[in-house]
Amino acid sequence: YCSLCSRLRRGILYTAAERLGCNKLALGHHRDDSLETFLLNLFYSGKLQAMPAGYRTDDGRFDVIRPMIECGEKDIGAMAGHLGVPIIPCNLCGSQENAQRKQIKNMLQGWARDYPGRIESLATSLKNIVPSHLADSRLFDFVGLTQHSVVDEGDTAFDPIELPAAPSTQTVRLIRPGAYED
Repeated sequence: YCSLCSRLRRGILYTAAERLGCNKLALGHHRDDSLETFLLNLFYSGKLQAMPAGYRTDDGRFDVIRPMIECGEKDIGAMAGHLGVPIIPCNLCGSQENAQRKQIKNMLQGWARDYPGRIESLATSLKNIVPSHLADSRLFDFVGLTQHSVVDEGDTAFDPIELPAAPSTQTVRLIRPGAYED
């Protein structure tokens, strides 16, 4: 239901924006919304996709921005409480308890509780994509890859290390085992 409700609400916003002569819409999505969307797409749609911080609508009429996309939901809630701004809950359809988004939200909250830093790491991973380590040939030319191809991303842990050349006049002293040097 979330995607249907989202599209209906977005349509209402676009209509109101057009009526008011606006060309930019700011939405209140936050980091946790983006991570929930990412995991929903991963688990149920088979794609790596989250929410962009900004985009232009398909028809080109509006720029849509998400200025709070890097803020945590709890932080926004705390600030809203401090400022006396109400937060309107999303419980319109009446079936939110069993919604997949609610289950993903609970999973993320459990991770945040049990594994401090995991949510921040997930959010950071959305900014550190390594196409050569995925399997999407639209993002990386796997077919054209040869032993001479230069790939400037990804795992370099087993690449040969270039050491500086040793000085030509190096002195080596051998000491017999058990001997002491003064």
